[in-house]
Amino acid sequence: MSARTDSPAPHRAGFACFVGRPNAGKSTLTNALVGTKVAITSNRPQTTRHTVRGIVHRPDAQLVLVDTPGLHKPRTLLGERLNDIVRTTWSEVDVIGFCLPADQKLGPGDRFIATELAGIKKTPKVAIVTKTDLVDSKTLAAQLIAIDQLGRDLGIEWAEIIPVSAVDSEAERGAAKKNGADAPAGDRRGAGQVGLLADLLVPLLPESPPLYPEGDLTDEPEQVMVAELIREAALEGVRDELPHSIAVVVEEMLPREDRPADRPLLDIHANVYIERPSQKGIIIGPKGKRLKEVGMKSRKHIEALLGTPVFLDLHVKVAKDWQRDPKQLRKLGF
Repeated sequence: MSARTDSPAPHRAGFACFVGRPNAGKSTLTNALVGTKVAITSNRPQTTRHTVRGIVHRPDAQLVLVDTPGLHKPRTLLGERLNDIVRTTWSEVDVIGFCLPADQKLGPGDRFIATELAGIKKTPKVAIVTKTDLVDSKTLAAQLIAIDQLGRDLGIEWAEIIPVSAVDSEAERGAAKKNGADAPAGDRRGAGQVGLLADLLVPLLPESPPLYPEGDLTDEPEQVMVAELIREAALEGVRDELPHSIAVVVEEMLPREDRPADRPLLDIHANVYIERPSQKGIIIGPKGKRLKEVGMKSRKHIEALLGTPVFLDLHVKVAKDWQRDPKQLRKLGF
């Protein structure tokens, strides 16, 4: 009789992509899984413009999350380029998570994306029902049935259909941290739910050693991250037409000279671009009040990200109709 040997499960590593129509909760979910802010969030559509990779480290796996812009019907050259990013990403990942909000019935936008996903045969697809904290159990059950039926109608075989609440996850993690404890394991809501999502995504990844060093949370360059945090602050509380018109470019990030080693200061100079002179007043606000608030809010997040005190110098500039101008798009990093 041969001796039994229990070999450990192989380490897995790979890329997972969250897709969905704008404002489906993709960035919030990415941040909840990674455990820190790596993707900007907003209640405005088309918030995400860069493909941010958030890295989840586990003893048995490394899950690299690719956060893409929401697929939408493009009205500008920028919109077309954002859609191209989405489709290219789909062809390069190991698993696709289709995010569908629990509080909104399936609509033409969801069906449009699902139809495109149906054409991708080899990549496993997981349906993720987001924002479950906003609905009761009856509404959630109806949404789960509708998503299952959507897959059947289009010939998509969901590897899993899982409800999650990234908001509850963040609240539980914060409360647990405050009390000096870990978030409750195995809870079907909140943190346990987001953890369960990771548990279900990992087996769909290929066997592989880690792709990134332990401790790395994103491979996004710091200057891009800083620009995104400034843009997130600038998006808050502006009129509906303005979010698409805002772009931020960090021109310079330099340590202040002649500072003592125990009191460093990082000088950051950034430009906030809008498309029309009339939009300038909206961003700056009466007597510069609004721009000052944008600076204060974003500086707090930037200092947390970089771990150093920051002096933030913001300027608002007009780049006429930049969303439709190939030259301006290149200059602004698209």
